[in-house]
Amino acid sequence: MAALDAAASAGLFLFFALLAVAGADTDAGDVAALGNLYSSWNSPAQLTGWSASGGDPCGAAWTGVTCSGTAVTSIKLSGMELNGTLGYELSSLQALKTMDLSNNFLHDAIPYQLPPNLTYLNLAKNNLSGNLPYSISTLVSLEYLNLSHNSFFQEIGELFGSLNSLSELDISFNNLTGNLPMSMGSLSKVSSLYMQNNQLYGTVDVLSNLSLATLNIANNNFSGMIPQGLISIPNLIVGGNSFVNMPASPPPTRTPPPKNPRDQPNHPQGPISDPTGPETPIDQDDKKLQTGPLVGIAVGSIAVASCVLFTLVFCLHKTRKRNDDGSSEPKDIVGSLAVNIERASNRETTTSNNSHENAVVATSDLQPNGKMTPERVYGTNGSASAVKKAKAPVTVTSYTVAALQVATNSFCQDTLLGEGSLGRVYKADFPNRKVLAVKKIDSASLSLYEEENFLEVISNISRLRHPNIVPLTGYCTEHGQRLLVYEYIGNGTLHDILHFSDGMSKKLTWNTRVRIALGAARALEYLHEVCMPPVVHRSFKSSNILLDEEYSPHLSDCGLAALSPNPEREVSAEVVGSFGYSAPEFAMSGTYTTKSDVYSFGVVMLELLTGRKPLDSSRERSEQSLVRWATPQLHDIDLLAKMVDPAMDGLYPAKSLSRFADIIAICVQSEPEFRPPMSEVVQQLVRLMQRASIIRRQSDDLGYSYRVPEGGDVF
Repeated sequence: MAALDAAASAGLFLFFALLAVAGADTDAGDVAALGNLYSSWNSPAQLTGWSASGGDPCGAAWTGVTCSGTAVTSIKLSGMELNGTLGYELSSLQALKTMDLSNNFLHDAIPYQLPPNLTYLNLAKNNLSGNLPYSISTLVSLEYLNLSHNSFFQEIGELFGSLNSLSELDISFNNLTGNLPMSMGSLSKVSSLYMQNNQLYGTVDVLSNLSLATLNIANNNFSGMIPQGLISIPNLIVGGNSFVNMPASPPPTRTPPPKNPRDQPNHPQGPISDPTGPETPIDQDDKKLQTGPLVGIAVGSIAVASCVLFTLVFCLHKTRKRNDDGSSEPKDIVGSLAVNIERASNRETTTSNNSHENAVVATSDLQPNGKMTPERVYGTNGSASAVKKAKAPVTVTSYTVAALQVATNSFCQDTLLGEGSLGRVYKADFPNRKVLAVKKIDSASLSLYEEENFLEVISNISRLRHPNIVPLTGYCTEHGQRLLVYEYIGNGTLHDILHFSDGMSKKLTWNTRVRIALGAARALEYLHEVCMPPVVHRSFKSSNILLDEEYSPHLSDCGLAALSPNPEREVSAEVVGSFGYSAPEFAMSGTYTTKSDVYSFGVVMLELLTGRKPLDSSRERSEQSLVRWATPQLHDIDLLAKMVDPAMDGLYPAKSLSRFADIIAICVQSEPEFRPPMSEVVQQLVRLMQRASIIRRQSDDLGYSYRVPEGGDVF
């Protein structure tokens, strides 16, 4: 009887859940995505109807939202004073065609997962930074893209090979650098292209076959020849570059005099002259006024030329006389003068063509203290022993050793936060109450090669911008020191909370653990599939995942593999292998790739699932290696339930647990070619989170609490 009652209750729950879905006017995935946006914008009051916890955007007519059926198709919120980021769930908006968030205060990077079916995207006039996300290359339906007036500062990637529908592209007024990508030549339908006011360089040959009506590439560092195909573009603006065949300015056109009111047919006094009749004396006098100055200029030019010629002859005569007297060596005054005139002309031309470049140099000299470039630190004529110039400017703050010593109390033990293979990390309290973390790199950890390339590595790390990556904010190279300054994340590491904190692991609920896994996966996806060239972390482990006050993950030590004594392998197999994160291929051959990072990510997911360390010598021999012990049990639902971290008290949905285990299983496969790319891992975790969000929202609507006992199934 009890079993029948339980079955009836389950059936009733399912019936009401389906009823709630059927009565909704908006797709649940769209609701979750808009709720995430609203939270990322700090819940602005001006967005009437919006909510971070569910709702019905289509049925309730949220501000700026347009729908077709149950799907959101348009978001237009230009000039709404929005302040925040673009969240991380935009890819869930499958039916979205138009997104206009221009003229706001949005900041940080563009998410690398965008709505896949966009035709119109306008993010102009914000404070967005970083690089152009690789997911732009997947927007095959995109017709209009405007990212102008932001702070993008990396190279443009090969993003345009599949954008066959794009007709207008505007990336002007940013700090984009590098050569134009070859894929830009594939924009077969583009008619308007705006790239002015960046720091692009190289040639523009890749644009020569495009059918453009408007091209603005002014105020960059382009050089070489302007292709003949571009010179014929109706609206071509190329000033402020260094082209050798810069188009000449068009001759000034004479502005006709304003019409006399009496020339109007209906004027009471009649017109002064018949527009269609013969020339009047006034017309002839006008022509005299036009030709008179020309005659005067010509006569004046002849007089000046005669004076110059007389002066040259006189100087030549005096020189020959001095030579005849033996007072000086022979000199070709005329030839010398001609050379000087030519040099002056060249200088004038160069100044004109490089006006923007000179402006950039002048601006760089006026950068605030602390914003250093390698040229300013070491000069442009540094010796061979000087630190090698970085490929891109170092845009983070340069600190003095004295300032960091004061902030860390001379790097005392009380400020020590942790220790890694490259050195120790200290907490730094600055006089302005700002708290940062300082990594003091041991000189013994660096070879001469890494020391010489330290600024280049800093430049590369400083360009890593992602919500789940700890940002580099500064550095110090004074007195032979090598220090890195990072944003301080104050809630400790995932490793410490899971394995060393009494009771803290109980705060890591099932949903929190899935969110941590998703955030860490997004960080690796960014490094592997968005950065160009890809960045292999090489030290992905729970001790490098920092948690903030809301238990959101932030991956540390990104890009530091370039400072390892041997870039081709880790310091030693013992360093990584002793922690149980290294992939089999590294242990066997010393090779390490992005797929090796995927394996390490699977190990971290196992830690989140079980609460166990990757290697634990205190356990019996068969359970010391977490991967070896757990892998055979991942597909057995009964054994899997016994593996779950006891700190969760059995509060997890069984099907969600099973899907989580499936992701682990494909990540820790022995053969690297069978492991998925991180983008696939992210998508699977996103689906898992979305299902949990839908069930939780439906439970709240029906008055149920989201508390699932062990073995419970809410899917």
